[in-house]
Amino acid sequence: MATALVTGASAGLGEEFAWQLATAGHDVVLVARSADRLSELADVIRSATGVGAEVLPADLSTQTGRDIVEARIADADRPVSMVVNNAGFGLGEGFLDTTWEAERAVLDVMVTATLQLSHAAAKAMATRGHGAIVNISSIAAYLANSTYAAHKRWILDFTEGLAGDLKGTGVTATAVVPGLVRTEFHDSESLEHMKSDYPNVAWLTADTVVTAALAGVRRKQVVVTPSARYFAASGLLRLMPKSVTRARGGRP
Repeated sequence: MATALVTGASAGLGEEFAWQLATAGHDVVLVARSADRLSELADVIRSATGVGAEVLPADLSTQTGRDIVEARIADADRPVSMVVNNAGFGLGEGFLDTTWEAERAVLDVMVTATLQLSHAAAKAMATRGHGAIVNISSIAAYLANSTYAAHKRWILDFTEGLAGDLKGTGVTATAVVPGLVRTEFHDSESLEHMKSDYPNVAWLTADTVVTAALAGVRRKQVVVTPSARYFAASGLLRLMPKSVTRARGGRP
């Protein structure tokens, strides 16, 4: 049975990836900081789907945490056939208002962890001749207004380059570029305002995003934008002068 490892699996898109992959028959390795939340989710997944659900608590903002997950991905005796680099968070403040420690933590979770775990996965999967790496970017990648946008842009560009490196190996790399999604991401005090800042039509559901993402992986797509309206918006943003998005500022 195939095994999928999902980071940020305790809530939001990560939890939805875990459920959809488990429902499709994959064993899952659940990665997040909270061992308690992961254990609860794993118990329910095992009971509801009958697949294996492994709990792997790790803080990806630390080298120790990243090394724990890398070692699991590289374990040849327990091969992982899909890695979903989903973990991430926003600070909800402008760059001049944040601390270096907070900025470093976001960078390590979204960029360093994605790079390190993709590297481990690419090597292990290429040796076996099959596998999939899924990296969660954002429509924010087409903006130029925050460190969050910069990190998501890096994920998009990195994944496209990785897909080229993996050509002919049997391993695929897919960047998922969702827009606003109704998850716990926006429940923090610093980001809660976004729920009322944007109309209902702007929001996607986690189910919609993950269903589109996994369909794209099956089709071996390199970039998946899980909404026709956001696909159109991404085209407009690519054409728009960066001076326009810079002027708006950004806080995620």
